Amino acid sequence: MDRRRFLGVGGLAAASPLLPATAAPVATRAGRPAPTTVDFASDGLGLGPPEYAAILAEVAAEDGFAADNYSRGGVIRELELRFARLLGKQDAIYLPTGTLANHLAVRKLAGHDRRVLVQAESHLYNDSGDCAQTLSGLNLVPLAEGSSTLTFDEVERWLARSGSGRVETRVGVIAIESPVRRRHHEMVDFDQLARVCGLARERGIRLHLDGARMFNLPFHSGRSLHEYGALFDTVYVSLWKHFNAASGAILAGDAGFIEGLYHQRRMFGGALPNAWPAAAVALRFVDGYLDDYANAWQVADRLIALLRDDRRFAFEKLPNGTSRFFMTATGVAPELLHERLAGRGVVLSHGHPETGRFAMQVNPTLLRTPAEVLAMKFSESVGG
Repeated sequence: MDRRRFLGVGGLAAASPLLPATAAPVATRAGRPAPTTVDFASDGLGLGPPEYAAILAEVAAEDGFAADNYSRGGVIRELELRFARLLGKQDAIYLPTGTLANHLAVRKLAGHDRRVLVQAESHLYNDSGDCAQTLSGLNLVPLAEGSSTLTFDEVERWLARSGSGRVETRVGVIAIESPVRRRHHEMVDFDQLARVCGLARERGIRLHLDGARMFNLPFHSGRSLHEYGALFDTVYVSLWKHFNAASGAILAGDAGFIEGLYHQRRMFGGALPNAWPAAAVALRFVDGYLDDYANAWQVADRLIALLRDDRRFAFEKLPNGTSRFFMTATGVAPELLHERLAGRGVVLSHGHPETGRFAMQVNPTLLRTPAEVLAMKFSESVGG
């Protein structure tokens, strides 16, 4: 982890190696005992129904709380304005899913220029059922196959190709996802990102950021949320991945773009009569997330350091990684290690059956247990 980058992120520089023992876990802020499970397979806290319901009840009981009406007003409006401010945008709109947020963004940004450049590994291209093509007549052009970063040179070549056909076909939008889920949450290289966005601005091409997990970016890149947001016309952020809402997404942009978009939301069946039960819990976690995530990496790095001398464990970080690292454990079958750690309150993803390699997700649940205690649990689980 690049500590110079970490120290350069405003508000995070006060974190210290002692944080796991001194920082208040996010789930205790309402005065209840924090759960003890550490979950290396989740983006967020993985709240169960009873805990979610308890937090929702506390949020709803706060002074000034008001429900929404068909996803407008009340706490939903409060969420929209909070995220717009955090992302450096004029306004925002709540949507029930990230799939719909990405779709409505590129649909409106494209206008009459129906060609959209995307990463071949992106969620919009792979995991949205061709919604933009089928429902909005957009032509998604996949670039940068096998990579996270859409490079300036590749985009420039495609713009030249798109404009030199027998029938000129203008690119209306460039949509970029960062971090990229299908690339183990790798982030797009910021310098290339800025160059691509600058080229798009010169050519009058609109820009959308699928930033479902973008609140992890400042810690790793040293760039603020506002710096990322300023590059794009619109930005989407998930409400459930890091902020523990039951579901939901925020799409932010300038006031002119957001105005009237609730009509399209309704047209696509996304105007929930009451959205507050799904979304309101996010308010409990959004303001503290950047610090919680940075502190969670303090625990993760300490855990890695403690286990590195044990030859049964090996660790790997991606060069442009964000919230994920990899652990290989030898001397025990992956499923057995998974089972033993679960019995000790540590959740893992399912490891590779032959290599024993586990994808390890860093999130605020790591603040629930000191790294030294976690290291003991891992060592005991390998040894039986």
